[in-house]
Amino acid sequence: MSTAISTLGGVGLFLLGMTVMTEGLKTLAGSALRTVLGMAASTPLLGSFWGAVVTLLVQSSSATTMTTIGLVSAGLLTFQQGLSLVFGANIGTTGTGWLVALIGVRVSLTAAALPMIFVGALTKLLGRGRISGVGAALAGFGLVLFGLTTLQQGMGGLAERLHPADLPAVLGSPGVPWWSGLFGVLALVVIGLVMTALMQSSTAAIAVTLSAYFAGAIGLDQACALIIGQNIGTATSSALAAIGASPTAKRLAIAYVLFKLIAALIALVAFPMVTPMLLRASDTIDGVTLLAGYHTAFNVVGVAVLLPLINPFTRLVERILPERGSPLTRCLDPSALETPVVAVEAVRRTIARVLLTVCSSVEAKLTGRAGSIRLGKEAVSVEEAADAVRQAQIFLSDVAGPPETDDEQQRLTSTLHALDHASRLTDLANGGNNFASVARGPEDIRAGELCAEIMRSAAAIARGVAAPPRVDGSPHAVPASRAGDAMAGPRADPPDEAIAELERCTTQLAEMLRIHRSATLGAVANGTLTADAALLRVEVVGNLEALSQHAWRSAAHLVGRG
Repeated sequence: MSTAISTLGGVGLFLLGMTVMTEGLKTLAGSALRTVLGMAASTPLLGSFWGAVVTLLVQSSSATTMTTIGLVSAGLLTFQQGLSLVFGANIGTTGTGWLVALIGVRVSLTAAALPMIFVGALTKLLGRGRISGVGAALAGFGLVLFGLTTLQQGMGGLAERLHPADLPAVLGSPGVPWWSGLFGVLALVVIGLVMTALMQSSTAAIAVTLSAYFAGAIGLDQACALIIGQNIGTATSSALAAIGASPTAKRLAIAYVLFKLIAALIALVAFPMVTPMLLRASDTIDGVTLLAGYHTAFNVVGVAVLLPLINPFTRLVERILPERGSPLTRCLDPSALETPVVAVEAVRRTIARVLLTVCSSVEAKLTGRAGSIRLGKEAVSVEEAADAVRQAQIFLSDVAGPPETDDEQQRLTSTLHALDHASRLTDLANGGNNFASVARGPEDIRAGELCAEIMRSAAAIARGVAAPPRVDGSPHAVPASRAGDAMAGPRADPPDEAIAELERCTTQLAEMLRIHRSATLGAVANGTLTADAALLRVEVVGNLEALSQHAWRSAAHLVGRG
């Protein structure tokens, strides 16, 4: 009974310590976690590298994965870039196994752990912000060490009752038939999977396995089979978390499960060749270190196999779970709400798509082009754009908290201005304006041409904001041959010249409106126009000027030039 209590208590302390330590490290990292992940995925290799580094620093693949989901959902990363970060997180999460192997199972750390827990807890309670995060990280690390010491004591008692011969023999063991060895490997894989599923932590399950091997309760080859199962078991928590989650979270969960299965399959195929080498190496190298290296190695091999195939792998996942919903509001993913800066970026990209849709629609009417407006392969309308603006307003009201820095606060303010002008723009565009009536006189025609030019410039700015993040080697612009696609065409990047052109054209149109109004109303007195016709023409040109003003202001605030 005391053995079971020590083992379970050790696992519980370890899990608690990992949770507290991770939260402290995440607080300590702050917005740097989002910044690094957002900038580090220009190539799949860099994405995997930084995904591993960040996960190693915050000691949580879940933190990396959830941040990645928010960045992909907000449109700051493509799905492929997010996938490379998740691949790297699988490598980074094996770092805790090295902590267990090099420190945790070798010596009793109670004397060091208890003061760390006291100092860390006191710092967390008395400090604020990052100081509190330091305290949580220190207290969590102390709990991890104390949990490992307690687990080590429990495993010492277990080793008196359990011997490697009591567990199934595996492939490669002397005198074991291949079919019996295969059954043994699969049985231990299933046991490892169940251990992780019950603990909801592969790190804790692997700590138990390393401690059991160190205590002599299981053999090296049996521990390898358990580790394969525990590595697969990590995917169960992702699969459960994806139930009822956002489409982006579901896609990354599917990719995560597929990655774990492929890595496990590679490990199982290589098992009869690898384990004899590990057994021979254990004569000169400590077995616990070999197991930690084995855990890291087959995750690295899985990434090395899938990284060159990331394009077809991405297409496979996208085919399994295609995108649904309006292309205007796909960035408004609930997972982004937990991080204010990511939520603001999600709204900003939604505004850009709304602005692109409305400006393209108005320009098409002014230039007499027929056909629907599309974003990618899907048709969108001004009515949908108005609904997207309302959803963006509701979404921004649900953000978890205020931005952390002055720059982020300024970006939020600019986004709110852009959202307000986009709302007014969609209301005007939905007002049933008779744009054909501007073609009655030279001033009317010129007003229509100026407004169409403004719409093109605003659309170019919006296109640059709404476009997916660039991956190294990708084209700078969507080919213009995709007729009807609002995303096709030039992007104003950088937008300074386009903003200046917008301001010039809008100012010119405002001046023209005053002259046009006076001339058109004067035409009623000399009998050239009826009162109804004159007022209609003044109203239409006035609406063109208002549309231009809101398109200009929304585009300018969208890129922080308002």
